Amino acid sequence: MAINQKNKSMLLPKVGKYVIIFVSIAFIITAIWGYRLYQYVFSGNIKKEFALVIPPDASYQQVTDSLKLHDLLLNYKAFHWVAKKKNYPSHLKPGQYLLKKGMSTNQVVNMLRSGQQTPVNVTFNNCRFDNDLAGKVSKYIMADSVSLLRLFSDRQQIEKYGFTPDNYRSMFIPNTYEFYWTTTADEFADRMKKEYDRFWTPERLQKADNMNLTPIQVSILASIVQSETAKKEEMNRIAGLYFNRLKKGILLQADPTIKYAVGDFTLKRILNSHLTIDSPYNTYIHVGLPPGPINFPETATIDAVLNYEKHDYLYMCAKEDFSGYHNFARTLAEHGRYAARYQAALNAKRIWR
Repeated sequence: MAINQKNKSMLLPKVGKYVIIFVSIAFIITAIWGYRLYQYVFSGNIKKEFALVIPPDASYQQVTDSLKLHDLLLNYKAFHWVAKKKNYPSHLKPGQYLLKKGMSTNQVVNMLRSGQQTPVNVTFNNCRFDNDLAGKVSKYIMADSVSLLRLFSDRQQIEKYGFTPDNYRSMFIPNTYEFYWTTTADEFADRMKKEYDRFWTPERLQKADNMNLTPIQVSILASIVQSETAKKEEMNRIAGLYFNRLKKGILLQADPTIKYAVGDFTLKRILNSHLTIDSPYNTYIHVGLPPGPINFPETATIDAVLNYEKHDYLYMCAKEDFSGYHNFARTLAEHGRYAARYQAALNAKRIWR
């Protein structure tokens, strides 16, 4: 009995020593795997800032191909591992996602899996024709230019918003708006109607009413003013001039409407042959405003009309120095002198059309 007790007492330190060694090794292995797991999941994995676009019906392979094409990841194995663990391949969501430098794999996968898109700023201005707007907007959202152009020929939708095909442009007020990349053409139109209603505040509506004009008519007049000058300091005065002619029932005789009717905004000189063109936009033969805007008037131009300068000018003519400014006149005789000077300047430069 004494011998067995002695053997046991000698074995216990050895067993304890092996246990400590085993536990230490297990701890080291766990620490290594834990560190690697942390590196895979939480360490920075995005090399550079990039707006990643995932189209509808894209596959997981296409997403990873895009990441490789643009050289965005430091560790592709980490991305695959986290993506599979979070079942991202079965939860793809289209959109545009802003990947920021230093984002972890976990952050990237969570953002893509949950569809947390980054809004994009959509700016459209200096648009004259429908295809100008469609081309600019389609650069920022999923809807292509063809589907956006269809908006302007869809009579049912146009009438739903309370417009006609001629004046529908009034609803699209140029500015900078936030959209998600996945915006469709119909969603874009719905948003523009909301922005139109938001723009026409009670104060603006009252100013239009004081002029005996509807918001649409204000936009039509603003489109003419915008085509007449790029000089913002002249806009209120030009607006006042055309408003004077409207009140008196005088033909507007706005050259930009002739260019629109002809379909050629490059014309430098309006000829007599242009003035007889049969078009509702020809303000040399039709009294009042044309049926719709001849461009997409911007907010500053619309406000220039609503805050028109009160004066008694009825005529204007481009200055002969080609500065972009105008000479304004109260009488036809005075206007004739300014026009003669401008015509002479055109002749001197051999500008015939």
